[in-house]
Amino acid sequence: MGHTTVDALNILEDHNPDVIVMDLSMPGDSFAAIDVMLASYPSTKVIVFTASSAIQPAVELIEAGISGYVLKGASSSDLHHAIISAHSGETYITPGFATKVIVSMKTAELRRKAQAPERLHHREEQIVSALLKGLTNREIGVSLSISEKTVKHYMTSLMSKLNVRNRVELVIAVRNRTSPRDRIAS
Repeated sequence: MGHTTVDALNILEDHNPDVIVMDLSMPGDSFAAIDVMLASYPSTKVIVFTASSAIQPAVELIEAGISGYVLKGASSSDLHHAIISAHSGETYITPGFATKVIVSMKTAELRRKAQAPERLHHREEQIVSALLKGLTNREIGVSLSISEKTVKHYMTSLMSKLNVRNRVELVIAVRNRTSPRDRIAS
């Protein structure tokens, strides 16, 4: 049993355990040690055991790849469940706290999606360019040497990516994504 992050890294190096439990309050930089563990010992599952119920560190550690996050105030069986889950390739988070973490992760993902519009593939950009010129699906297909059915598939994909329901909304969304200079060039 280690008392510092250096001890934990030494145990990992010497014994290569299936699972290691890290206390975030142990002396040393726990976050840096966990980063080293995840990068250098990918077969070892890392479980964090902590008194901290702060959401952001939990989210960051889970996104980094830990296999469990157990709060010290939880039931005594939580750590056991976390170890069993880690062995099964699952991620365990203390119940109750897990809901808060998931909500935070979903909110962050929605924010990321709203801030960074999804990039269009080359063929999608070609179809959008033709759409902005007022071409029909058939005309787009002829101009790009693809079938009308393939054009419809791309239209469906574009509408999904840009979260719109029809061609008019698609044109508006595309115009909002591009600068006036880009529109003049096409």
